[in-house]
Amino acid sequence: MNHEFIREYCLAKPSVTESFPFGDDTLVFKLYGKIFLLLSLDSSSFNVKCDPEKAVSYRNQFNDIVPGYHMNQRHWNTVSFSGMLSDDLITEIIDHSYQMVLQSFPQKIQAAHQ
Repeated sequence: MNHEFIREYCLAKPSVTESFPFGDDTLVFKLYGKIFLLLSLDSSSFNVKCDPEKAVSYRNQFNDIVPGYHMNQRHWNTVSFSGMLSDDLITEIIDHSYQMVLQSFPQKIQAAHQ
């Protein structure tokens, strides 16, 4: 797993945009203007939105998943992709974050992404 894979994986999702609103070291991925992933270019980690119960479950199971750095720690996790987590788990976590944000939109928009 590397930065480019995560970038390409996020951009392959419908209606996703990328930008650098917080400086050159954090690549931000948004769905219709709402952030679902922040990728640190200075480290092997990213922040993702997560259901609060699932967030705690991930943290309890995996040392490389911790409360979101500089984020609302109830709803965000920081995930290290330094090699301890499987690629499947990382993509599952990204998919979950995308779905969490998608669910915040009206049904009409949600239906267009199914």
